Amino acid sequence: MSIPNKISFYRKKNGMTQDELASMLGVSRQFVSSIEGAKKIPSIKLAFQLSDIFGVPVDNLFYR
Repeated sequence: MSIPNKISFYRKKNGMTQDELASMLGVSRQFVSSIEGAKKIPSIKLAFQLSDIFGVPVDNLFYR
């Protein structure tokens, strides 16, 4: 199962690299890439961290 998301959009909008975002989240760049490509689903905790970093509600990050 995969969940499409707008994480790449918000990361780029905030002028961040995958490495920078990964460092802020405490995960690898490869994991960020996998989430952005909808190959992996982030935990609820990680989803809320992303929401805080980008300043948008969690439901703005993910869609079906």
